[in-house]
Amino acid sequence: MANQETAYGLRPVGLVGSATNSTGVTQYEIASNNTNPIFQYGIVVPLAAGVIDHAGATNGGTTQALGVLMGVEYMDATQKKPVFISYWPGSGAVSVDTNHPVKAFVADNPMQIFKVASDATLTNRATAQATVFANASLGTSARTGSTATGSSNSALGVGTINTTATLPLRIVGISDDEANSDFASAGIPMLVRINAHFNSPTSRFDSQTTATSTGV
Repeated sequence: MANQETAYGLRPVGLVGSATNSTGVTQYEIASNNTNPIFQYGIVVPLAAGVIDHAGATNGGTTQALGVLMGVEYMDATQKKPVFISYWPGSGAVSVDTNHPVKAFVADNPMQIFKVASDATLTNRATAQATVFANASLGTSARTGSTATGSSNSALGVGTINTTATLPLRIVGISDDEANSDFASAGIPMLVRINAHFNSPTSRFDSQTTATSTGV
């Protein structure tokens, strides 16, 4: 039977080493004139202007990932009150009071483990297990999402799985999920962590003017 979930972004599920997972987030800012939609559970990157944006469309890249967007708060220019929303729909879709920052709440712990669905078949359990400790990318799905739910449509690119060190995600396991256990179909819940993380002591930040020049 086909898996029930096939693309939902990167959902935080725990920390490396089974450390206490507070599901804590850090507040950053999104430029109020940013027209890009930034979806919940989508990877975000830091920009030289001191704000964040969605990850780019290419595989790899030199900008480190900051984490995964969990939610947004902005001041509505018409109603003059704060609005809490699961994702940033883009400046053209909301009325923002630019006297107040657009706040972005990001799961940015470099030790965070995420659950992400595979975008294609992994054939069987043994083949899927053999991908553990390999690297992978989200490819173009890093930027996509649903405006109806606000959730990212990111999925792990099965075709990108390799030992290539520059790939942004490290596969660390397979999540046990009876409803999503058909290895012959897309949607197997894989456990990953971000390889090149901005908050990691070994990370490096190459200034960018736009997030689309890099990618995950």
